[in-house]
Amino acid sequence: MFRPIAVALGLVLLCAPVASAAPSTDAAKMPAGTYVLDPQHASLIARVSHGGFSAYTIRFRITEARYSWDPAAPQAAQVEATVDPASFDSGLGKADAAMAESFLKVKRFPTARFVSTSIQPGEGGKGTMTGDVTLHGVTRPATFDVTWNGYDSGIFGRRSGFSARGVIKRSDFGIDYLLRPPLGFVGDEVELILELEFVKS
Repeated sequence: MFRPIAVALGLVLLCAPVASAAPSTDAAKMPAGTYVLDPQHASLIARVSHGGFSAYTIRFRITEARYSWDPAAPQAAQVEATVDPASFDSGLGKADAAMAESFLKVKRFPTARFVSTSIQPGEGGKGTMTGDVTLHGVTRPATFDVTWNGYDSGIFGRRSGFSARGVIKRSDFGIDYLLRPPLGFVGDEVELILELEFVKS
């Protein structure tokens, strides 16, 4: 009689969410080495004005990203990331493939890249990161405001997390679809919002 109850209780405990302490935000405690992207916990959101009525929102898939880390020299970290422009996802299904080609010419330019060139750490885990963005066959510099959300070596493995925001202009990369009159109702500035988790390799 009691055994089924005990088994059921055990299953409930096993399936219940496991409490975890907040990640440490002491950068000196994060081990040196290479950290690679956890693609299941990564997102890139792009927001662009739609005629001034709303910020049209698109999600892209980050296919690969990594960074090197030395707690003794945080400004020397090197970051690289690759994005699949054809993963253009606004929630419109098959129409997204056509928009990806119209805006980004994904058949001709199947990848987008970011390679950091400088990092300026700030207080409270915040800082800026500048690097070269290659998009639509053009490479231009861009700067992101970055927040380091911390590091932990608990049940999720040796993991660190970041949030970042930046703005690029479509015109800087030769992307002028629906930008010029008479149908110029899609904005030039594109806000990029990233949420990223990395694991130590």
